[in-house]
Order: sequence, then structure tokens, then C-alpha cells
Amino acid sequence: MVHPGHIGAPAGTPAGVPSLVFRAGPLLCALRIDDVIETMRPLVTHPLAGTPPFVSGICIMRGAPTLVVDVARLLGGASAPVGRFVAVRTERGPVAFAIGEIQGVRPVGGDPAARHEALLGDAPARLIAAVGTLDAEPVLVLQGMRFVPDEVWAAAGDLAAAS
Repeated sequence: MVHPGHIGAPAGTPAGVPSLVFRAGPLLCALRIDDVIETMRPLVTHPLAGTPPFVSGICIMRGAPTLVVDVARLLGGASAPVGRFVAVRTERGPVAFAIGEIQGVRPVGGDPAARHEALLGDAPARLIAAVGTLDAEPVLVLQGMRFVPDEVWAAAGDLAAAS
């Protein structure tokens, strides 16, 4: 049975892990549904000094200060229009991923990122769990739990201490 907002896999598609599929600039990305808390319209975001360029800032999500990571800037280097936020579980608490358009929930599989090191550079260990394809387009399966580097958490902690 297909649920509203769910994009069924085409016949003959290999099984994969249920994942939220979305755009981050020109890139097609997926995040395992187990890492997703919720999706929402973009929230007011306040800049956060001392963080890398891919950190848009901090927002108040469900009453708590939450880091906002621009996924297009993180993966591709350039910012892109933000259409949605995705609240993601991480080892240190929720993070809001600023993304483009949500494509739906689909089973996504792929080869481990380590098999694509020539293509991805140093990104696989930190950011990308696997590389697959959906509808003849490459899809990057992100590692939600290890997505935010330690220096970003340190800057957020400094901000909280100064408040």
C-alpha cells in the first residue's frame, strides 16, 4: 500500500533502506528514515559566528536552540534555495538540515562510499554512507549520525555559554 507523500519504487528496483530523498542544490541526496525526526518549513535562522560556511546558524526548533546545516553548501560548496528543514537525529542532539525540495520516501541502496573515493575525495568517512542511483540519477546516502563536525558543536556550545 502506498501512503500519501510516499513515492513507490518502480518495478524491478532492488530493495533498499527506506530513506527521505531530497535535493540539495543540484545533488540528489537521501537520509535513512530512521535518522529523520520530522520535516518542516524553514525556520528563522540566526547567524552563528565562528562556524564553517555550511552552518547557516541557529534556529529555535520545538523550543530548543538547534544548529542549521546548509546541505548544498556542505556537499557542493555553493548555497542553494532552501525549501524545507529536516530535523535529524545526531549523536549530540537534533540538527536542522536546510534542503531544497523533498522528493519523497523511497527505498535507497548503494555501494559503500569507500568504493567511490576517487569521485568523492575525503567526504565518504564523514558525510556519505553510500552512493546509489534513483531513476538513472546518482544519489548520495548521507550519514546523519556523524554529519556535524566537532568544531561546529564547539561553536554552538560557546554561544550557549555566552547566553
